[in-house]
Amino acid sequence: MMQGYKNVLAPVDGSKITEKVLETAIQVAKRNNTRLDILNVLEINQFADGYGGAVSGDVVYKMVDEIETRLRVYQKQAQRAGLTDVEIHVRFGNPKTVIAQEFPNDHETGLIVVGTTGMNAVERLVVGSVTSYVTRMAKADVLIVK
Repeated sequence: MMQGYKNVLAPVDGSKITEKVLETAIQVAKRNNTRLDILNVLEINQFADGYGGAVSGDVVYKMVDEIETRLRVYQKQAQRAGLTDVEIHVRFGNPKTVIAQEFPNDHETGLIVVGTTGMNAVERLVVGSVTSYVTRMAKADVLIVK
């Protein structure tokens, strides 16, 4: 018998794997009759470099607005698939710690559905894969979608 999960987390970043992560998370949440949280984590540091060290409030507001619009599309997709409890979230911070620890602690996440990384081998070496960090550090179970 499969483990029952309460509260499924689908962190999405708009990369190619996002659609598969979302589809898998929707199916697991449906089977477990539980909430689906769709999360996008914004790491402000990654934008600060490109904007001379400062990101204006307007730029951040516009980015958050665009991300929320995309997340609402994902939310509707989940609702069309039959889920009634679907929440969207935008968080600021380090994606690794937000996905592995902070968000799950705040929302009683039982399962995190993540995709294989969007980075190439060199980037993984330098930055470290979010997926590998989440699988090592999360208290919740982690399902990796390839």
